[in-house]
Amino acid sequence: MRTIEAKEITALVRELCMKANYVLPESIRQSYVDGEKNEQSPLGKTIFGKMIENCDIACKNSVPICQDCGMAIVFVEVGQDVHITGGLLEDAVNEGVRQGYVDGYLRLSVVRDPLLDRSNTNDNTPAILYTRVVAGDEIHVTVEPKGFGSENMSALKMFTPAAKPEDIIDFVVEACDKAGSNPCPPIVIGVGLGGTADKACYLAKRALMRPVGQFNENPGYAEMEKKIIERVNALGIGPQGLGGTVTALMCAIDTYPTHIAGLPCAVNIGCHVTRHAEGKI
Repeated sequence: MRTIEAKEITALVRELCMKANYVLPESIRQSYVDGEKNEQSPLGKTIFGKMIENCDIACKNSVPICQDCGMAIVFVEVGQDVHITGGLLEDAVNEGVRQGYVDGYLRLSVVRDPLLDRSNTNDNTPAILYTRVVAGDEIHVTVEPKGFGSENMSALKMFTPAAKPEDIIDFVVEACDKAGSNPCPPIVIGVGLGGTADKACYLAKRALMRPVGQFNENPGYAEMEKKIIERVNALGIGPQGLGGTVTALMCAIDTYPTHIAGLPCAVNIGCHVTRHAEGKI
């Protein structure tokens, strides 16, 4: 049994909150370079150039890539041979988010109650925390700051088992079309299929962290991902919604077994700065 102190988790989460907001994943940045080359609209090409410049300035100067530093979504995989001492895991994560957002001068966007008391918590806590027990004696943490221009464009539909791949594709494309310019395109599209309603939403959000250009290992789902990208790009929404041929950078479908009577499908859209950072203890 390996012992890990809660303060080590706090320190890692603090670091990852800042890193995720300052440094764009390389596959996302490369998709800007590819997008600038492939975009047919002159204005769209210019926007891609500004996006590249923006992410490079953010990285160099350790400042936020986007003014919406998001709500902190934290995925923690805990090895079953780990014993955490000195505090609770959830408290350690929230303290890390608190320190990362306050010390990193990141925008504080969380309100303490969704309806009756929308006063700011002033430290961007609590985080949305997902935990999973895995083999080994390490703790793997991933922080995914989620802005709400894109989060507000989420969609869920409970299909019947009679649904065909084309029905799923139509639903995803429709969700992206309705989203329009709101999620700050070009977008990353996460799709969750299976499980229950909440599981499908979880899968869709986690799918956003797949590297751009990496398609599903199942050829059938990979083909669906490519068709969705093609059709979304044909919508003409373009970079920042100002028209163009590159609206989607990536589509990632994640699946899970489900009940014989259902087929949940969730869509979670990531903006052009679909951020995440990960580390291990």
